[in-house]
Amino acid sequence: MRNTAKGKPEVSPAKKSEARADEPSTGSVVAVSRAMELLEAFALGEPQLSLAELARRCGMHKTTVLRIARTLAMHRYMVQRDDGQWRLGPAAGWLGARYQSGFDMQNVIEPMLRDLTRLTGESAAFYVREGNFRTCLVRVEGPHPLRHHARMGEALPLDRGSPGRVILAFSGEPGKIYEAIRARGFHLSIGEREKGVATVSAPVFGLNWKLLGSVCISGPASRLSEAQLQAMAQDVMGSANQLSYSLAGATSSATPAVVSTWHP
Repeated sequence: MRNTAKGKPEVSPAKKSEARADEPSTGSVVAVSRAMELLEAFALGEPQLSLAELARRCGMHKTTVLRIARTLAMHRYMVQRDDGQWRLGPAAGWLGARYQSGFDMQNVIEPMLRDLTRLTGESAAFYVREGNFRTCLVRVEGPHPLRHHARMGEALPLDRGSPGRVILAFSGEPGKIYEAIRARGFHLSIGEREKGVATVSAPVFGLNWKLLGSVCISGPASRLSEAQLQAMAQDVMGSANQLSYSLAGATSSATPAVVSTWHP
């Protein structure tokens, strides 16, 4: 601290920050929020971070980060290595495991597909990648007697049809077609894999905003023109985005732009 012109001591920025941390919260606990920020600072595949890097990513002073990290370490959510770096602890892993074991993805995906079918009047499906192929994991049939029937569990090519193309695009596949899909956030195809079948698909992301698969609506090309597929693309993206936020949680630095923006 130093004296101001009026003779009152001026509080340093660090002290101001510490003082704000002790102020009453309006609906949230500051210490808990900061602890969550610290745990979320670790990106996927980062085994450890320095105290300075944690402070930089969280926008906190190193003394504050150290105090929170030591508290989390007492409960095994963080561990300090011999070289001083910090990593996530076993309790963080157990928390994730308990979440996964208590979460039935189909109970979330199927209701979304039913809503999408009611919205578009077409069959809806969720595809995942299995090696170099894609597989239909969940499907809801549309109300029309004339519709496209996809066989559950059948191995289908990734590079033919909009569901596979979307999976490739958001897996980082190079090429102009995949760059265009990533830019607009969806892809449509007519007769690309199967003659007379029209589809439009969008990506779905899960924990840590890692690609899970693609949502697709499909029907006969005689009923679904390119213009109609373009019009339905917004509904497909909206459903895929809603599912992504349900599975991945809050927005983070890893959140793809297309999850929150639809490009006509």
